[in-house]
Amino acid sequence: MASIALVTGGTRGIGAAIAKSLKHAGYEVAAIYRSDDAAAERFAAENGVEVFRWNVADEGACREGVAQVEAKLGPVSILVNNAGITRDGMFHKMSWEQWRAVLSTNLDSMFAMTRPVIEGMRERRFGRIVNLSSINGQKGQMGQVNYAAAKAGVIGFTKALALENASRGITVNAVCPGYIDTDMVASVPEEARKAIIAGIPVGRLGKAEEIADAVAFLASARAGFCTGSVLTINGGQYIANG
Repeated sequence: MASIALVTGGTRGIGAAIAKSLKHAGYEVAAIYRSDDAAAERFAAENGVEVFRWNVADEGACREGVAQVEAKLGPVSILVNNAGITRDGMFHKMSWEQWRAVLSTNLDSMFAMTRPVIEGMRERRFGRIVNLSSINGQKGQMGQVNYAAAKAGVIGFTKALALENASRGITVNAVCPGYIDTDMVASVPEEARKAIIAGIPVGRLGKAEEIADAVAFLASARAGFCTGSVLTINGGQYIANG
């Protein structure tokens, strides 16, 4: 029986690449999405991935959703917390709604999604949790105080949870992508895109598949000695020490 991998934000962008990579590696994959039913159904049909719809910022929906996944597919042994949003703006003009929307989806979801699976992983003495942070959670970014705060929080969450669960065969790691060639970056004006690329030493945007391959390794049995790590994948744009 294949291990069950659950990927939030798993039908678009980096999340879709992760879901496909894990499927290719032999896992049974459940991809979670928020709103676009037609796109999710196409993704499921094209890739043989089960899709489920709920809001990862809603703790009750996450509990019910995970129960639905496990009832249909089996116990979740790999969780990839990828879902995230932006609501950019300079802090002195930022609204409470902008702040809460980003903190709820990007950070509260860490608790809401991980809490329903962690006890089962501990009982089975195996689990892989991979959390998507960001280069901007490491270095900060103008106009993204909410996003940077949430993504920095993901790193702290990862390190503490790793310590709590290492003796139970559960690894918890974070991946911090830089600027990746996804629809989000494609929507940036051309001049701004050129400025972003000019600041990346390797001279290009990253590929979603490059992030997905790293996540697939961290989800594998080969990564059993890797926990509490923060993997930076940004083309040399920001060189961090963890």
